Amino acid sequence: MIDQPSPRVRALVIDDSRTTRMIIGQILREIGIDVLEAANGVEALEQIKQHSDVELLLVDWNMPEMNGFDFIRAVRADRAYDGVRILMVTSEAQGEQVTRALSAGANEYLMKPFTKDVLLAKLNLLDLVSGG
Repeated sequence: MIDQPSPRVRALVIDDSRTTRMIIGQILREIGIDVLEAANGVEALEQIKQHSDVELLLVDWNMPEMNGFDFIRAVRADRAYDGVRILMVTSEAQGEQVTRALSAGANEYLMKPFTKDVLLAKLNLLDLVSGG
């Protein structure tokens, strides 16, 4: 019997900053996660329609065309994406914004700027990486 490689997690990094997408993407690739990118919520909706195996969305709040909050609401309105985990990654630090994102359907919230260790801790909370 041939050993099958364990299925890789696929993530979509959604941020209008190319630099931010590159930084997050590099961290995710280092731990074996496949990475797709989108510059706004409209692009991201197209990406998840084309890639039904996306398990994790890392979403910025402030983006043109469709912001992260509206994107999360659109994703959570479609039952096909119930199993997708959403991590809001943003500089929006007000408690009200955190509450709005979580009530819209985000699973976790990560403040910018962040370290690799803090991002990995959030992924651990989402059961996407082991804690060790």
